[in-house]
Order: sequence, then structure tokens, then C-alpha cells
Amino acid sequence: MPKPLPVSQYYDVKRDDQGQRYIDVNVSGLSLLQNPLLNKTTAFTSQERIDLGLEGLIPPHISTLEEQKQRTYVRYLRQGTDLEKHEYLRALQDRNEVLFYAVLEDHLEEMLPIIYTPTVGEAVKQYSSNYRYPRGFTVSRGDIERVDEMLENVSVNDVRMIVATDSSAILGIGDQGFGGMAISIGKLSLYTAAGGVGPDKTLPVELDVGTNRQDLIDDPLYLGSHHRRMSGPEYDEFLDQFVEAAHARYPKAIIQWEDFSRGTAFRVLERYRKVVPSFNDDIQGTGAMALSGLLSACKIKGETLTGQVFVVVGAGAAGIGVALAIRQGLMHEGLSFEAANARVFVVDRYGLLMHGQPDIEPQQESFCRRPEDLSGWTYAGAGAGEAPNLHEVVVNARATALLGFTGVPGLFRRETVDAMQDHTPRPVIFPLSNPSSHVEAQPAHLIEWTRGQAIVASGSPFPDIQYGTHTYPVGQGNNAFIFPGLGFGAVAARAREITDNMVMAAAYTLADCTPTGEGRVYPAIGELREISIRIAARVARQAITDGVCAERRIRNLTDTQIEAVIRDRAWQPRYLPLRRTR
Repeated sequence: MPKPLPVSQYYDVKRDDQGQRYIDVNVSGLSLLQNPLLNKTTAFTSQERIDLGLEGLIPPHISTLEEQKQRTYVRYLRQGTDLEKHEYLRALQDRNEVLFYAVLEDHLEEMLPIIYTPTVGEAVKQYSSNYRYPRGFTVSRGDIERVDEMLENVSVNDVRMIVATDSSAILGIGDQGFGGMAISIGKLSLYTAAGGVGPDKTLPVELDVGTNRQDLIDDPLYLGSHHRRMSGPEYDEFLDQFVEAAHARYPKAIIQWEDFSRGTAFRVLERYRKVVPSFNDDIQGTGAMALSGLLSACKIKGETLTGQVFVVVGAGAAGIGVALAIRQGLMHEGLSFEAANARVFVVDRYGLLMHGQPDIEPQQESFCRRPEDLSGWTYAGAGAGEAPNLHEVVVNARATALLGFTGVPGLFRRETVDAMQDHTPRPVIFPLSNPSSHVEAQPAHLIEWTRGQAIVASGSPFPDIQYGTHTYPVGQGNNAFIFPGLGFGAVAARAREITDNMVMAAAYTLADCTPTGEGRVYPAIGELREISIRIAARVARQAITDGVCAERRIRNLTDTQIEAVIRDRAWQPRYLPLRRTR
């Protein structure tokens, strides 16, 4: 059987004599209708139907894109559950990418929780049982030696953005094995819908290194490899081979590492960030998102970032990533490393991170305290050499901001929140764990306990809260505010490396875009596309400043000109005319 042509050989985007773009295609009939990047379903014109061998294969009525969107949205609303809506949208994407993104663009705020968190968590759990259509690239232990040959089977030739996961730490639900592919697909949907990266420039990747879930290994319907997770040198060699092959096949691609377990996430990031342009969204994206929210909260309070004391609960990839971003933000605002570090306290399952605790990982080391650092503290385990617990840290550190990344529902108790109000009239409390069932405190409870004074953000969407005569907005601390713009800016600059300054530029740009006068710490999701464009422009500028921009055409442009280039390059969900290659 002949090997299928890559998509870039199926078509070529050209311009006519008037400068209008069109697509030159060399496939027709059912083969064309089965290509979601080219398929218009009922929107093919009369001439296209004749030229492309489509007559008799589709209904006679020629629909406009607006008519298709209306029909699609009506059917979407008929779906009974959020998971059914998710599956409906995924099926739409698998048959007509332009229509999928056009509908998503019109209803982004409504549909983001459906295609992404929290609903994507359930889709991950049921990925094997609901498997429907091949999308993305998978490599397993048994075939890693042939990964370069396997990548040649991928039907796109100019990938610019890869999201790769080993599925070891999905959201707050842990090891999900092969199901993590749904996360990579969902992330890349947002790169296109919000960031402007064309769908033919993206590749979701599942690094199938096994699973430590015995129930998945024993499940005959599980679609991943039925063995325990690889580790140690074998795991490192597996990733080395993938990175080398992916970079050879797609030398212009950015890699976003997604949902790796806590220690592995940092190790993978440091191992490859200077080998290929790459970043970890759980570490850097979450950090930038949280820092931006804190900057906005300080504006609302009329105080400075350097005037706050932060307690971060959860020392995994997200928690340490946020602690690092806060420290970097404090240094950006003028503090020394030592002074910034003294204002950030990290609490894990053993309590405050302390030197000498078991299993301290390298990325946690700089946040560990020594007993002499706690001089003057009063807590129950002081005499026994035990670490103070969360409540004791909040009280003794005089915390003004509390952020959660534990996945432990109800962890933030009223007594701890009350203690914060002894230090600040307006405590900043961000229970940011996902999905919503794992949130550390219900936003409504935080508003009630503080009589409307808390500034609250959560990881998943919650409605605004009515308390007394006032309505209090609950900001959604969603990484989708950061990674699409960060990635698109890096793509536009052809960045050789994703620097810390580029991530910081994304955080500060998001804060600049937030209408804090309305009491919000994050903008509305409906503004995501515009925000991502602005972030991309600032990230590209920072890449130039940091000397990692390989795109010569933008190096000497003004900020305004860079933003104009970004806007022009952003992919739009619109049908282009199709013409048959002669």
C-alpha cells in the first residue's frame, strides 16, 4: 500500500494576481472530504464541487460559514453533559478544522472549560474507552529506536509547536497513562484558537513510557503500553532519542513539556531548554499566570508586590514554579535574591520546607528554611525539631498572600484565613488546583469568611459571588492566558531558547491587560485572543533583547511594527478558495 502524502504535499497556499490567498490542492473526492484541514463540508462552491470531484458526495445546498456555525452550535447545545459536548467538539475538529475553530472563536468563554480544564480531565480518564480518530504522534518503548522513521509518517512538514507529555501528572488527577494525549490535543487547540498558530503547524505528542496504574495495565481496553513506567537512564535515553529526532524533523519547532511529575518536570526542562527551544507550562506558564494575578491583586490593594509575604502550598512542579516566579518578580521590583527569598514560604506534606527533611529535590532546595531562620516563631513542633504546619506558617510569617497547588479539597480552613486578616485587611487567596473538585477552598466561602475583603482567584471557572449587596468577581487563573501568547511569540521570533525574561514579559503583559479597576485579577476569557497577540509581541521583543531571536525580519522593527507582524501572521478560521493542481 503506498505511503500517504504529507499534508503539505496535498496542498500549497498561494496568492493570485490580486494578492488574494487560495489553496492549490492535488487531492479530490472522498480523500479531500476526509482531510480536516481542507474539508469545507457543505461550504464548497459550485465550481469547487466540479473541479474537485465532489458532485453527488455532499448535499446540494451551498452553506455559508455563518450558516454552518449556527447549525453546529445548535447541535452543540443539544449535548447532555459537558463530556458529551467535549466529544462533540473533538469530532467536529476531526472532520473540519476551520469550522471547529470558527465556532470556538465565537464562543470561547463558554467552550474553554469544555475543551480544556476542567472537562478535559474527564476526557483524559476516558480516552481509551472513547477513542475515535487518530490525532497526534505517539512513540513507545518498543519503537523508540525507529522514532525518526515514525516521524516521517506525520502528515505535516512544517510543525512550529509541539506539546509533549508523558502523562505522569495530569492536572490534579495524577498518572493517566496514554490518556494524557487529550491534554496535548487540548493545549494545541488553544494555541490555534487563542495564539494564532495554524493547526497545520501543531503536533500533539504522547511519550508512552508506561504507567504505574495497575488498573490500567490490567485493563484489556487500555490503549497504551501495558508495563510499568520507565525510569532512570532508560527514560533519559528515550527522551534523548525523541528530542533528537523531533528537532531533526522539525528544526523550527518549539516544544512545550506538559504534565510531567514533579522531579522529572524540572529535570527535563533543564536537560533540554538549551538543546531545543522549549519550556514547561506547569512550571513556567503556571508561574507567570500566578505572578500576573498577584501583580493585579496588589494594584487592587494599592500596595506593592514587595510589601507582601507569600505562602505557596504544594511543592510540586506548579508550586515550585510559582515560588520561583514570585521570587523573580520580587527581584524585578528591586529586591535582592536574599530579600526576595525571605518573603516566599513553601509548604508541602511535611509542613514548611526545611533542610534535612526527607526527599528534598534540587528545585526545592533554595526555598528550604533552617531552624535559625525561624527564630521567634511559636509552633507546636519547635522543640521536637518538626516543621511548622500550614496554619503555623501563615501565622508566624504574617502571610498576606496564600496560593494552593495541592489538589487537596478544603485544605484552606477558616481559622487560617482569619489569621491572614490579622496581617492584612485584604488577603490574597488563590486556590488554584484543578479540576474544580480539587480546589483548596470554595471561593464563596473565602468571600463569606472575610466579609467580602478577600481577593480570590481559582484555577477552574467559578461564577462571580453575590455577598450582601455586592458582587465579587472570581478570577480564573488559567494558564491559557500565558502559554498561547508565549509560544506564538517564540514561534514568530524563531527563538533559539525560551528565556526566563520572555516568560516574565508574558506575566507583566497579562497584568497590564487586566482591568483591575473592576476588581478583577484576570481578564475575561473572551479577551484571550487579543491578550495572546499582545503577549506574543512582547515575548518576541524580549527574544530580540535577549539575543535569541533567529528571525532577522523582525529584529530592527519597532514594538508597534512587531505587533502588526504578529497580527498579520495569526491564523484565522476562514475558508480559502480551493483550486485543483493542473
